[in-house]
Amino acid sequence: MLEKNSKNSTFQSRLIMTGKEGLERKRPVARSHPNSITKETEEKILDLRKFYQLGPARITWYLERYYGIKTSQSTVTRTLVRNGVSRLPKTASRRTLHTKRYRFTAIDDATRIRALKIYQKHNQESAIIFIDYVLDKFPFRIHTVRTDRGHEFQAKFHWHVEDKGIRHAYIKPRSPQLNRKVERSHRTDQEEFYQLLNYSDDLELNVKLAK
Repeated sequence: MLEKNSKNSTFQSRLIMTGKEGLERKRPVARSHPNSITKETEEKILDLRKFYQLGPARITWYLERYYGIKTSQSTVTRTLVRNGVSRLPKTASRRTLHTKRYRFTAIDDATRIRALKIYQKHNQESAIIFIDYVLDKFPFRIHTVRTDRGHEFQAKFHWHVEDKGIRHAYIKPRSPQLNRKVERSHRTDQEEFYQLLNYSDDLELNVKLAK
């Protein structure tokens, strides 16, 4: 009985203070979502979509890598949808090398020092030029060079390396884990360099790659 009187009292007080309008059910007030982003972050997301035409996953990665902004892929997706840019235009260019190029990468197993070059031909001559570049670039003596069994690393390349006083060893067949550092570096290069690449000629391409 006391509870009923209390409710009636609250009802009457609200009616006196606000009139009939105060008794109408109001829509809940939106509160800040714990995963909401700032206006500045939203602008960065839209800029990355507009100028680089990146998808939500790469935008999420780019924000953390270069701006120190941690957000989720779903938050980026909602931001793109909310601003009407959830789909890339059909005319969006795929950011790959415009003509056929071949990447050569060497990475030291201990220091993680890397050497990278791009060549027009995927053959032993290019591999030999590249290994000479590696020998000049690395600030220490190289004891062993390990490669896969690709055609570019066969007899001519093998004996060129051996003549330099360096052992050349092939990675065991079906053992990609032995080359995982190079494979991981390739993925990083694809995400951080080739995906965002614009260049006018091979000279500019290699200058950007060197940087």
